[in-house]
Parts: sequence; C-alpha cells; structure tokens
Amino acid sequence: MKLLSISLLVGSATAFMSAPMTKPASFALSMSTTTDGLRAQPHGGTLVDLMTSDPAAAVAKCTKSLQLSPRQLCDVELIMNGGLSPLTGFMEEGAYKSVVENMQLENGLIFGLPIVFDTDDETLQPGDVALLKDGDREIATIEFTDKYTPDKPLECLNCYGTSQIEHPGSLMVATERGKYYMGGKVTGLNLPIRDFTCATPKEVRAMLPADKDVVAFQCRNPIHRAHYELFTRALDAPEVDDDAVVLVHPTCGPTQADDIPGTVRYKTYEVLKEETANPRTFWAYLPYSMHMAGPREAIQHSMIRKNYGCTAFIVGRDMAGSKSSVTGDDFYGAYDAQDLLKAKGPELGIKAVPSLNLVYTEEEGYVTADEAEEKKLTKKTLSGTKFRKALRAGEDIPEWFAFKSVVKVLQDNQ
Repeated sequence: MKLLSISLLVGSATAFMSAPMTKPASFALSMSTTTDGLRAQPHGGTLVDLMTSDPAAAVAKCTKSLQLSPRQLCDVELIMNGGLSPLTGFMEEGAYKSVVENMQLENGLIFGLPIVFDTDDETLQPGDVALLKDGDREIATIEFTDKYTPDKPLECLNCYGTSQIEHPGSLMVATERGKYYMGGKVTGLNLPIRDFTCATPKEVRAMLPADKDVVAFQCRNPIHRAHYELFTRALDAPEVDDDAVVLVHPTCGPTQADDIPGTVRYKTYEVLKEETANPRTFWAYLPYSMHMAGPREAIQHSMIRKNYGCTAFIVGRDMAGSKSSVTGDDFYGAYDAQDLLKAKGPELGIKAVPSLNLVYTEEEGYVTADEAEEKKLTKKTLSGTKFRKALRAGEDIPEWFAFKSVVKVLQDNQ
C-alpha cells in the first residue's frame, strides 16, 4: 500500500456541486437524429474511435512498456472505443484542473470526473511513447505530453465532496494512484479480453432502434425484482416518449471491495436477460471502474451513456453513494445526484429520469411508497443482511424479491 498522500481535510458535502451552473446554448439538448439514426449526439459532437489499422507501426514507436492496473485498463478501453468522447487521451494538467475545479473541459464542455494516467515512475517523461499492456496482451500505445503533481486533496474535495479517506474514492486516490499524473494521446491496438464482452459505443448504437428515446439503466449489483420493475416502468415516465426502450448497461469493472465480483454479476445479467426476454429491453456491459462519487458520477455515467446512444438516464436515490467507513454516515443526500443531473441535463444533452421509490405490497404487488401509504397497503420487506444470510444458507428467497435464475447463480458462485 502506498503512503497516504492526501490530507484529512473536513470536506464540504456540497463542494462537488459548486461548478458554474451557466448553460452554454450550443450544448442544449437536441432531438435531431445522428448519421446512425439515433437521437443521442455523441458528447462533443463526434464519436471518437482510436483503434489503429496498423498496430505494428504504432508499437514500433514505443520505447517503454507499462502494465495497466484494472482501473487504468477500463479508462484506456473507454478512451480508445469512444465511450469517453470527446477525449483522445489522458488529461493534461490544464484539462485535469478544469474538470476538478469547474466540472468542464477547457472548452467549456461539461465533464464529470477527471480521466488521468497515474504513475510513481520518476523516469517517465513527456515525449516518451509507451506500450500499454494487460498481461501479455498489447492494448494501446500512449505518447506522453505532460507530467504533473496533482492536487489530490482538492481533487477529492471537489469530485467526491470530501477528502477524508473514509470515502472509497478518496481512499483510492490516496493509496492506489501514483504520485504523478501524465497526459498523453492514446492509440488503440486491441480491446481487452474479458470473461464478458463489452460492446463498443459504435456496436451498441448499431443495435438500438432509430429515432426513439433510449433510457439508460446503470447498476453495479445483481438485478432483483424491484430493479426490474423500476427500469421497465421508467419507459412510462413523462420525460420520455411512449415508444421508448431501455438499455440495461451494468458496470462490470472495479467497484467497492465488498461488492459481488464483476464476472458473477455478468452471469446474473445473462440469465435474467434470457428469462425476461423483453423486446423493449436491450443489454450491454460497460468496462467502467466505479468512484462512488455520487452527483459527479451521475454526470459521468450520463455522459458515457449518451456516447452509447442514450437520450435519458435513470438516476436513483443516492446514486453511486457511499458511507463513511468509520461512522457509517452517508456522504451525499438521497437526492443530490438527481438534483445535479436535472440541473445539468439540458447542458449535458440528456434527460434525467428520477427513479420511482417502489415497495412490494401483499395486495397489489409493486407500487410507489406514496401509493402504499395512501391506500394503507401491507408492505413486505427483506433486508440485505437477511437476503445474504439466506443465500449463504441455501434457503429459498421469495420470488417477489428476487428472480430464481439470479438467486441460483449467486448461490452457485459463493
């Protein structure tokens, strides 16, 4: 573990929302279709594709070889496949500071979180060209253009709302990331080989129906009944058209330490996709490493899903939220992410669809919590602790709570 390189500042819970709220007119939401027939314009106007047609020539320019960490691998993949359009590489110091301080690139385009290449290597310098590898697989090359010492306390305070290392994102920045950040242009060689295929933005856009609202559903956990009800009912939300479809787009990269591994989550999604076979539901997987950055991460997720062809994004209560590892207190308010995305949605070019607060009732199944209270319905609950205990014991899980196919995968992979 690296030595802590971040001070324990007492962070303001609203620091990450301090970015200017001015909306440049040129970034307003457009309902016109793109050349691929979809309504969602790529962020910045053009979908980036950095995959080279001459890998040998790109590799021949390299003077160094570097192994990518799991988080870096996700970032590299999303840079080179266009998921992080308009980026064509890792951020130089000017772009890094602009995103940290103002939640926008230097040209004023909104951007949620900085994308940085970190290192402790004193010998790496601007001008070096390095081969980036995942094990023996050659993934990309990077031509370094900048090397700088980041202001990690300010980065965490503005991006995560706190620089206390009780926050998993702040802890990651302090103990996992290197001393230096480096900017540089990326050239793609090969996509990573994973246990699950992560379709590129171009591939996902090709499978989505033309000229329809596409609502993105982000998750990092197995999907249970309440989640399924939530994203299918989002198709009836007033923010989207009647013929909208949903893209279920789970993140399968690194996340919190106690989350279910990505390979197991992937298996639960595949069996659920087969079981439900809903023609208005499309599935794909995102190679993204979670920051648990709450409101800022809602912006980042929405921006990425826009590049994948989505016009709307379901934002839940306490989305990408986290609790203090010391006190257990929430770092964000329940609706902070919703509020920021609703405020920034027109500028970002995507519609925020607030998730319904659903509960299960004996009389009418899943209804909103307000409806259950109004009708005095009998609510049924199952805590996460009891659910995990029943899983470990091999006990039956109520079908109103979880799909049998998903439960079997989870029990088989304990």
